[in-house]
Amino acid sequence: MLVFLIGFMGCGKTTNGKKLAKRLNYQFYDLDEEVEKQERISIAQIFNSHGEDYFRNIEQQQLFRLSQKSNVIISCGGGTPCFFNNMEYMNKMGLTLYIQMTPEALFSRLKNAKSTRPLLQKMNDEELKSYIKHKLSERENTYLKSKYIVNGINIDIPELADFIKKNT
Repeated sequence: MLVFLIGFMGCGKTTNGKKLAKRLNYQFYDLDEEVEKQERISIAQIFNSHGEDYFRNIEQQQLFRLSQKSNVIISCGGGTPCFFNNMEYMNKMGLTLYIQMTPEALFSRLKNAKSTRPLLQKMNDEELKSYIKHKLSERENTYLKSKYIVNGINIDIPELADFIKKNT
């Protein structure tokens, strides 16, 4: 079974994905990490050197590659579902879970994580709030095409693991 975790950066896709994979005895993959491994440079460097189109193509190749595996949890980048036919593809291939959070909750998490997120490093708090609201409103309609929506605050991993077992 394939489980795709989608949602905005900071919603907990990687943290919860690792916990779910352990609980379900699945393999875990972070799509951004797989792109970085292949390219041998960071996502920020890929954007700077080659541009977003190049990144999105590599990202989709990795998505397709990982989708050939079974019993995996894939943490997708925040933009992954919004490009090409990725959302439709993921819905066809497996179980899509949107980890939904409000802009305020995302801001609360991301304001202290700027140093680890190159895209956010130069933003002050007001710019970050504005960025989150704008990007989330752009992406939310795509995210809502997920098969299931999970409240991102205080996710109950055992309960979510049981839910995945019942729906796969």
